[in-house]
Amino acid sequence: MATADVLKPDFASQRRHFIFTDEHEQLRESIRRFVIKELQPHADEWEENTFPDWVFARMGELGFLGLDKPGQYGGQGGDYYTSLVLSEEMVHAHCGGLAMGLAVQTDMALPPILAFGTEEQKQEWAVPAIKGEKILCLGITEPDAGSDVSGIKTRAIRDGDEYVINGSKTYITNGHRAHVIVLVTKTDPDAGYDGFTLFLVPMDAPGVIREQRLQKLGMHASDTALLAFRDVRVPSSAVLGEVGKGFYHIMWELQGERLIGAAGSVAGAQHVFDRTLEYAKERKAFGRAIGQFQVIRHKFAEMATKIETARQMVYTTAWRLQNGEYPVREISMAKLYASRIAVEVADECIQIHGGAGYMKEYGIERSWRDLRLNRIGAGTDEIMLEVIGRSYGL
Repeated sequence: MATADVLKPDFASQRRHFIFTDEHEQLRESIRRFVIKELQPHADEWEENTFPDWVFARMGELGFLGLDKPGQYGGQGGDYYTSLVLSEEMVHAHCGGLAMGLAVQTDMALPPILAFGTEEQKQEWAVPAIKGEKILCLGITEPDAGSDVSGIKTRAIRDGDEYVINGSKTYITNGHRAHVIVLVTKTDPDAGYDGFTLFLVPMDAPGVIREQRLQKLGMHASDTALLAFRDVRVPSSAVLGEVGKGFYHIMWELQGERLIGAAGSVAGAQHVFDRTLEYAKERKAFGRAIGQFQVIRHKFAEMATKIETARQMVYTTAWRLQNGEYPVREISMAKLYASRIAVEVADECIQIHGGAGYMKEYGIERSWRDLRLNRIGAGTDEIMLEVIGRSYGL
């Protein structure tokens, strides 16, 4: 072999991380074809009106809502990496709110039902949710309790064989369309972290009030609700997991939510990078493509390096999770870094587009608005820094 052939870098080679197999890549291609063909054409419409419920039914029909869920409940029985593939490929819908609404179903509300639910609860809610016939939401945040989960005020008081629930939740994705909510409540106000309990509350139960559809900076395609619970009665069989262990159940749930959010951040950053790279090769200024100017070329070099760093963090942490570890510190790091660089990249891509980047026509400003939520949702940057810092005994 000639020396020139050995030393020549191949920047066009197909990139695949070691965690992915041929089967994962086939799944990736299948999801991408579906998303581009059936979801992407509606992106602008859904930005105005939110996406319709048929998306859940269609994706359930195709098996995309249960990729890593057990086969006995209608899932595909895949590994954790299949959920990463779905998160990454949903970016081609050009619709951040859609991806978030689906992630609430697949990676936020379903996992605790499958992990802590009784067989009856799994049959009633998990099976139809995987089919896309039932829509789920997750109720943690309250008007006075966001990052401070321990400050939750929604109360569930035992009354014979029932519980009576009073309180409110806000910023609840899928809150207006959901059939059931995984609800975090306080059952013993004097027990500290051992005083929380999760409930599966049907959204059509008397006293459940969908008060307001909230208006947001981004993620317009998802519905976000302010909910009230006024003397809502549920049977004791509605308890999800153990009474008094709800705080620990939801902290476990948040780890999966954070890692899948980090994966979505990386995919979002890569997508807006790719679209902007095409623009920089085509847009002419001063007689040549703007990408040929050193200042623009270096912007892309910086962005690419940050995206690749975040990707490796996410994939390696996912490998540890898949192999039985519980790497909370690294999940927090990946979520913090990936969400930050996604916003940085989207902002830089607006700058590269110039005035066009500020216009809705190009969709770049939408990417920034949608990605900005990742630094807040599932744990703010500040909470992630606190988790990381405390993990070192500080």
